[in-house]
Amino acid sequence: MLKIIMNILWLFLGGLGMALGWFIAGVIMIISIIGIPWARSCFVLAMFTLWPFGKAVVNRMDVTGRHDIGTGFLGLLGNIIWFIFAGLWLAIGHLFFALANFITIIGIPFGFQHLKLAVICLAPVGKSVVDDPNSLLNR
Repeated sequence: MLKIIMNILWLFLGGLGMALGWFIAGVIMIISIIGIPWARSCFVLAMFTLWPFGKAVVNRMDVTGRHDIGTGFLGLLGNIIWFIFAGLWLAIGHLFFALANFITIIGIPFGFQHLKLAVICLAPVGKSVVDDPNSLLNR
């Protein structure tokens, strides 16, 4: 129940706006055709940004136990290109919402969530969203 309440509050404290930013980045990637490999990451993280509490972002190799195209050298190259064209801008958006949330006491956990997402913005290729068994909200 707490996870649902936190996620609903999250939508009003920047989650909906930043999810829209991730979604728009994904659409731009698809339209550009060259950016199609990054579009999947955008849409997965847009959904994560809508409902983040009780979930975690981990390296896909930790989930599957093997390397794939997104976790090797091409994933690193993809993350560098991503950072230049979209990652930095999404991270700035998350930092803005984090600072806005840190102004109030009730917004502090939401500010920390925005900071986590700002870090994820910098290199999303090769990541997977999973249920977080260590989250207090999943107990």
